[in-house]
Amino acid sequence: MIKPTTYYIALGSNKGDKFKNLQLAIDTIYTEIGHVAKISRVYKSPAFGFTGEDFFNCCLEMHSRLKPQDVLDKLLKIETQLGRTRTDGAGYEARTIDLDIVFAEAGIVDTETLQVPHPEMQKRRFVLQPLNDVASKVKHPVLKKSVSVLLEECEDDSELEPINLWLKNPSKTFSFSNYNYIAIEGNIGAGKTSLANKIANDFNAKLILERFADNPFLPKFYEDANRYAFALEMSFLADRYQQISDDLAQLDLFKDFIVSDYDVFKSLIFSKITLQEDEFKLYRKLFSLMYKDLKTPDLYVYLYQNTERLQKNIKKRGRDYEQNIANDYLEKINTGYLEFLKSQTDFNVKIIDISERDFVENRADYLWVLGEICGD
Repeated sequence: MIKPTTYYIALGSNKGDKFKNLQLAIDTIYTEIGHVAKISRVYKSPAFGFTGEDFFNCCLEMHSRLKPQDVLDKLLKIETQLGRTRTDGAGYEARTIDLDIVFAEAGIVDTETLQVPHPEMQKRRFVLQPLNDVASKVKHPVLKKSVSVLLEECEDDSELEPINLWLKNPSKTFSFSNYNYIAIEGNIGAGKTSLANKIANDFNAKLILERFADNPFLPKFYEDANRYAFALEMSFLADRYQQISDDLAQLDLFKDFIVSDYDVFKSLIFSKITLQEDEFKLYRKLFSLMYKDLKTPDLYVYLYQNTERLQKNIKKRGRDYEQNIANDYLEKINTGYLEFLKSQTDFNVKIIDISERDFVENRADYLWVLGEICGD
């Protein structure tokens, strides 16, 4: 999965309901572009480069997997949606909303349509002051100076007045404050790792990912299931138990909660499908001894996808040893999970059908999934 880029966006408005314009822009940036991590105070500043009403300005920190040009295209679209009309050759003019990319991490972009870092940002106090609220220590990748230093050195003597209104962060719509530990589960190819990654990035969670790729028995199992099933399941059980024990025991004071892309109980579900009856009885005894010592998730999310979608996802990610997985095997796994989850009265379980959703490529689908997880 593509790692998100941290963008810093400058926003300004001096027409109509200026505060409302800023809020609408932030809300739309969140729904269409990426996660809004921080928002500065709002500052009133005089019009720059022309005579007009005072501006309301702010800056935000945003995380998005989109490339800078794609972010710019979406920002321009948002400006249009909020009523901005650009006049060719008019220079500086009043506007309902103005949205500019100031930084894209340490990236440097110089094309006909986009320059990042913004070429004039170090000369404009109405950009630097709110930017300093959210990115004081961030360094300009060309000037090699932090935002706080650029603000001190700025020769723009415009007077900025902080206003006593605070913009709402739409990211706060979703809260994981009730949970210390969330497990995201699903069938092969359901997207559990992708979702766990996105939640960890957006909501400051400690991420625990299953180390399945290191299991030497997995490719062998797909070639000869009968021969390698028991070795595979025992190997998985030992590794999952060790990893989850270690990771849950390591307190991270800088993270708000833990999100994992698996729960150890999946070992029992898969082994019931793959093992012979006598092997499974032995396996279940060993599993019970180990599982009782582990912390169980506060919330168990199961991502359900139908078999057709699972096969498409498996083909798309292209792991050689997964390409011949039978539909019947995937259906047995789904059935095993659902039977287990529906029988667990002590588990806090949410089963989410994402067969018609693509939360990796479609941000609206991702926000929908978050709503399903965080909703009552």
